[in-house]
Parts: sequence; C-alpha cells; structure tokens
Amino acid sequence: MNVAQHLAEQIGNTDLLRIRSLSELSGSDIYVKCEFQNPGGSIKDRAALQLVQDAIERGELKPGMTIVEGTAGNTGIGLAVVAKALGFKLMVVMPNDQTPEKTRMIELHGAELKTVPPVPFKDPNHFYHTARRLGEENEGFWWANQFENTSNMRAHYLHTGPEIWQQTEGKIDTLISVSGTGGTIGGVSTYLKEQNPDIQVWLADPDGSGSYEYLKSGEYKSKGSSMTEGIGIMRLVENFRQAKIDKAITLPDQDLISISRYVRDMDGILLGSSTALNVAAAYFAALQQGPGKTIVTFACDLGERSASKLYNDHYLQERGLNTEPEAIESLTQRYKTMGEQVVQVQK
Repeated sequence: MNVAQHLAEQIGNTDLLRIRSLSELSGSDIYVKCEFQNPGGSIKDRAALQLVQDAIERGELKPGMTIVEGTAGNTGIGLAVVAKALGFKLMVVMPNDQTPEKTRMIELHGAELKTVPPVPFKDPNHFYHTARRLGEENEGFWWANQFENTSNMRAHYLHTGPEIWQQTEGKIDTLISVSGTGGTIGGVSTYLKEQNPDIQVWLADPDGSGSYEYLKSGEYKSKGSSMTEGIGIMRLVENFRQAKIDKAITLPDQDLISISRYVRDMDGILLGSSTALNVAAAYFAALQQGPGKTIVTFACDLGERSASKLYNDHYLQERGLNTEPEAIESLTQRYKTMGEQVVQVQK
C-alpha cells in the first residue's frame, strides 16, 4: 500500500492550477502552485520539514529537544505539523498583531505559543531576537532560524523548483514570488535558472517592505505599510541573498482587494493576502511581457487565513482602503502603463 506513515510525508508535490480568467484576459497562461494543499496549509511546510531534517542529520536536533522559532505564523504552523510528526516539542514566538486564524492553528496543533509586541527589528524584544535568545539560553532548545538557515531555500531547490519544471514540462517563462525569508524565491529561482537561464524571475514586494528599494538602489528603505503578513523585510538575509532575481515590482494593498475579489468571483479561488500579491504581480508581468507566456506563482496558504484582514470590510476601512474593488478593465489598463515602476535588477 502506498500510504504515508506520518503527516510530514504528505508535504510537497502540490498541484499547478491555471487561473482561467486572468489567463484569458492577458493571453498568457498564469498558474498558481497550490501550496495550501500541504498538511499545514501553506508553503512554509516545505521549509519547516527541511530545516528539521537537516538539523537531525547534522546532529544539532536530538530526541527530547524542543524546537523554537520566531515567525509571523505559517512557519510556526508548518513546524507544529513537522514537530508532532517527528516527535519533538515546539515553542513558537510570534508578533501579537497577526491574524487570529494563524494563532489558533499553532495552538490547535499542540505547540506552545509565546506572543510579543510587534516592534522594529533593532528592538531586542522583536520576535526574531526573542526566539534566538530562547534557543541560546536553553540547552534543550534548537533554534530553527528560518531567515539565515539556508536549509530553508534548500527545500525549494530540492523539491519546489523541480516540481514546477516537471509540471510545466520545462516551458516556464516567468516565475513570480513574494519574499519574506527569501527561501522560496531563493531556492526555486536558483534551480530554474540552472535549467534555463532565460527564465525571468520577478520579485513582488508589498508596501512597507524594503526589498524592492534594495534591488533598485542598494539600500533598504521603507515606504508605506501593508496588511500582508510574513512577507516583506527591511534587511538582507542569507536565504534572500541566494535569489536570482531579474525584475521587481511593488503593488499597493488596494490592488490585492481588487484581484482577490475578481479571482474569487470568476474562478472560485480564494486568495490569501500574500497570494493576492503574487497573482496581481503575475497579471502585471503578463500584461508587460505580452501574450504567449507561461507564468508561475504561488498560492502561499489557505485564503481563509486572511479572513480577518483582506476579507474584513471594517478592517480595510480602518486602514483607509476602499472595499469596492477596482473594475478589472481599469486595473488592466493601469497595469499596462506602469512599466516604468519595474526595477531591472543589475547582475
């Protein structure tokens, strides 16, 4: 019988789904890799498994130890799935402003949750530093360190990238990805560029992140803010350093509202906020590149995890956002004229 022996064995090998509406409008095939099919409901399951497997292999993580990690949510859920499957305890350190959907899932999976105020990275109480201290101060703890530990990008180099190459039969033209730790874009872009250096890799960055500005000017500068969680960053980390990026674009939260409603109503696909940014950027790239392309991006997690923000009219209004989506015809014409906002990354 071909059956899994534990839940972690079900991570990966996710489907590729064509977004029919946007593909027909743009004349290019726009696909999302359905990472919500992972048992923890997000792409972060992949990194969680690789981080733990590699640590066991190196002898850093031993039976009876506790895994500790700082996360905006999805990595914590992925680690909770992996930790239980492989027999480890888990402590998750998380900012207290993340969606209750993610907080609830971490606790439901049996992990210990420690929440901290959302403070700048330089503050010693930042979730990253708190998790690091816990790992350093407790002999029985192992700190996963998803931002700097390149087992993160290795998960996508070994698995996600090859899956995309096989599923598209090597005919992919463009990869679009948001970035938080940089693991996904780092691993997948490295693998795909090895197969075909002409594949174009685009970074999609939210307002308030500095990655777009870093690729443009070499400095991390922040403009605005975003409701998206777990993506965007204000410092260069090792996983992102591995990424092979050709172009970058930043799009506002208002566009995520418009794209998410359109795809939901036309295709029945519920996009989370990070996925909505991916899909908006994929549509943008399709319109900029012209028809006939094969474009792949990621459905990062379950859309329902954005219920309290992206699909909450009261929350959107508090942020000064218009709950009425922009007409797709208007958004399409606007995207066609925004080519000057694309950063051409210097090699």
